[in-house]
Amino acid sequence: MPLALLSACDRGARPGLTGQVAPDFTVSDGASTIHLADYRGKIVVLNFWASWCAPCVQEMPALLELHHDRPDLAILAVSVDQSEAAYRRFLLQRHVDLITVRDPSESAAKLYHTEGWPETYIIDRKGVIRRKLVGDPDWSNPEIRSFLQGL
Repeated sequence: MPLALLSACDRGARPGLTGQVAPDFTVSDGASTIHLADYRGKIVVLNFWASWCAPCVQEMPALLELHHDRPDLAILAVSVDQSEAAYRRFLLQRHVDLITVRDPSESAAKLYHTEGWPETYIIDRKGVIRRKLVGDPDWSNPEIRSFLQGL
């Protein structure tokens, strides 16, 4: 299969982790720290992304809109950027004001068997993964919004 045909959607939307407790992690980049267990009791939207990833760039405005529409959600964006400068520039230029951290070693992504970007896990208040979204979902989609509301 030609490399150009490989896409985020080829990774499948139903992970083996769905229905299981989300793997806990702590990632710190010197400026920010995310410890997943700190968000127990909240609905978590855990997004793995990179500044150089076209679908991630496309997704970010809708993710920010969700963040502003639903401040009750904990939207955690874990970047796999190697370049701190590119990561910081992306956050500044796109006015990213959600919780984000840079994890160039991909330590958190590896716990979720994530190797492509973007990939998002929706985690319920008890810490159980309820859904995996691959690629650039439409965060304004009524089905996604209803699903989040129902948690």
